[in-house]
Amino acid sequence: MKIVIAPDSFKGSLSAKEAGQAIEHGIKRALPESMTKIIPMADGGEGTMECLIDATGGRFVEAVVKNPLNREIKSGFGILGDGITCVIEMAMSSGLYLIEKHERNPLLTTTYGFGQLILKALDHGCRQFILGLGGSATNDGGAGMLQALGAELLDDEGNSIGFGGGNLGRLAAIRMDRMDPRLAESSFVLACDVDNPFVGPTGATAVFGPQKGATPEMLRELDDHLRHFADLIEQARGIRIHDVPGTGAAGGLSGGIVAFLNAKLESGVSIVTRVTGLEDAVSKADLVVTGEGQVDFQTARGKTPCGVAHIAKKHGIPVLILAGSVGSGIESLYEHGVSAVISIVNRPMTLDEAMAQTGPLLEQAAEQAIRIYSMKHKGEQ
Repeated sequence: MKIVIAPDSFKGSLSAKEAGQAIEHGIKRALPESMTKIIPMADGGEGTMECLIDATGGRFVEAVVKNPLNREIKSGFGILGDGITCVIEMAMSSGLYLIEKHERNPLLTTTYGFGQLILKALDHGCRQFILGLGGSATNDGGAGMLQALGAELLDDEGNSIGFGGGNLGRLAAIRMDRMDPRLAESSFVLACDVDNPFVGPTGATAVFGPQKGATPEMLRELDDHLRHFADLIEQARGIRIHDVPGTGAAGGLSGGIVAFLNAKLESGVSIVTRVTGLEDAVSKADLVVTGEGQVDFQTARGKTPCGVAHIAKKHGIPVLILAGSVGSGIESLYEHGVSAVISIVNRPMTLDEAMAQTGPLLEQAAEQAIRIYSMKHKGEQ
């Protein structure tokens, strides 16, 4: 039996690669003669870079950049096996987890460090970019990124406006003549699984601002500032991003990248699927096993297991999902090609206990699932 193992990470416990190895160990205990292939997966959020590095034989490059509050930190980016494709997770430079809870203030936080990572990847010869936008601490519409890339954001006296979404209201002119010329030679794809527009009641500020520390007063100010920024972008670039779905991701960073770097938006699962060659492997398999830490009604909205199931369904291949936790609303997954959702928790235990034992639990669940599946499979032959 040929089995493709394509899990996401079990956050806080195992990387996607480690989860795949645990599942493989369990499968081999039940079916030693099986042919297995591990393809680590991700949905564009945390772990995407590691997943793609592992899948392509790439490498991680360390870099020192600015964090959301303009302090130097150790960060980095991935270069895939082809040597020219770079993967950057914006959370590693401009992420919410990089600052203390009491420091959260989207009037001040900047995406400057994210722009620095793009520059450093250009220095390493990268010209194709996959950008993950989850976990942002910022609401500056990508202004800081642009400043790092050489753009000048000036007030009405010709001075730099400084950093943070709070300063965008002072913006009077955008000058792009000093932006790094290598950007024009490069292509950018955004891993984006939200459809929020740049501004408005469902935009970057209104939906995501509160988790970044914005008060109700800040929300109004920040949305007004982003709208002003979008107006000037339209004047400077002839591109209207105000209402474009997806441009509100990462505090509007997505909109800035679309407007200035001609980026394309693509679902994270689609990107990972394409880069890893998942579909070709699945088309030759008898069974697919996927999984992640939490499976519930949200899984059908672009999460890894559902993306894997869509591909398997095209080829008529059954799919088993192994989950750390199974929530409500999983019934919809069966319409997307999922054959069964199986919890790896085998007895009453706390979340901390389950997370500490994820590897052994995953192995055991995989073994039992394959024993049941293989018995049914033999019975049908």
